[in-house]
Amino acid sequence: MANSTVDVVVVGAGMAGLTAARTLAEAGLKVLVVEAQDRIGGRIWTRHVGDEAIELGAEFIHGKPPELWALIDEAGLETYERDGSQVCFEDGALSDCRGEMEEAFEPLEKLENFSGPDMSFAEYLDREKIAMEERGRIIGYVEGFNAADHREVSVASLGAQQKAEDAIGSDHNYRLRGGYDQLPRYLSEKITELGGRVLTGTPVEEIRWQEGWVEVVSDLWSFNAPRVVVTLPLAVLQRGTVKIEPPPRQILEAAERMRMGQVQRFTLLFAEKFWTGLPPQPALDELSFLFAFTEMPPVWWTTQPEASHTITGWVGGPRSAALTGLDAKALGDKACTTLARIFGLQKQRIRGLLKGCYTHDWRHDRFSLGAYSYVAAGGLDASRQMAEPVADTLFFAGEHTDITGHWGTVHAAMRSGLRAAEQILLRVSHREAEQ
Repeated sequence: MANSTVDVVVVGAGMAGLTAARTLAEAGLKVLVVEAQDRIGGRIWTRHVGDEAIELGAEFIHGKPPELWALIDEAGLETYERDGSQVCFEDGALSDCRGEMEEAFEPLEKLENFSGPDMSFAEYLDREKIAMEERGRIIGYVEGFNAADHREVSVASLGAQQKAEDAIGSDHNYRLRGGYDQLPRYLSEKITELGGRVLTGTPVEEIRWQEGWVEVVSDLWSFNAPRVVVTLPLAVLQRGTVKIEPPPRQILEAAERMRMGQVQRFTLLFAEKFWTGLPPQPALDELSFLFAFTEMPPVWWTTQPEASHTITGWVGGPRSAALTGLDAKALGDKACTTLARIFGLQKQRIRGLLKGCYTHDWRHDRFSLGAYSYVAAGGLDASRQMAEPVADTLFFAGEHTDITGHWGTVHAAMRSGLRAAEQILLRVSHREAEQ
């Protein structure tokens, strides 16, 4: 087994790990990033099909988080704000429903002022006596947006999230022209330029440690360092796929108070935008979001106003299990049946225009085991506990360790990486000052 010694080993080349590594390398530390997969980006994964950049994972830039936009500007990348109409399919008919959707989500705005003992969202709906006929859309939104089970997700965390989103203007969202994968690629290049190394295709099997010393072990290599940044996704950390010896009990106990959310998403590429020219007009010509709560999946979106012949289907939370295990062909066929019903067209017409269906099963991907995290009732302080270093040796990052209320986002992952890097640099400076 070959051995290599560096200043810091970073486990995982998602946005948390790459952000931490870039920051540490800029400070002059010798950094090694070890990634299990043969690609970088973690839950950012872009498929390039002709002129289309199709996202299999993270897709949107939510609002104006400063660290994410600073990186976009530094890399010289182009963005555009998503815009367009919101259309609903109810009682067998399509209608422009932007105003209705905004009214339906007003109960969520009240969560910003939530006080008292934490509870699940289901318990909150009972406490507030929300009528049963109003619950469907609200539950669908909470489960879809947060990939959460409404019977488990923390109301206190939803309130904290609402405040955090308002602070960065998350009612506006954006996309990167050319694909989200440009960001991890840019960071990786910067790390290499600064003398660091990003090693892919190297699954970590074990992290052995004692105060001030770490050994990160894969099947062919071991890497030694005084410190390690662990950016394993929440579910991978919970399952113990990577053994940490001795176990960091406070980290693992905190992790158990969070949940890994599940989604099923797929993007259909068509020869043409068959939905344009259909009633209601002009809503479908400018279609951005389509809500069909009685269908599967219940949420669809386009890249409006960007020219594209794609439409993405999305279902989050427990309902996503209904589409689990279907391959791209089966998903594409099922989706064409659903879209034919929604738009009142013959399935054969839509199926004949389909050029491809693109998806990834994050639930069964052993390197992620899910989409992104959410807080279970009573677990609001779990992320903060996971953000605390262990014996100044183990540092944890990843969107599940974000302490700003933005769980499940790219900017949350970046913030956690910056935080872990700052924690390490503070300790390095203290050590140097003592010498």
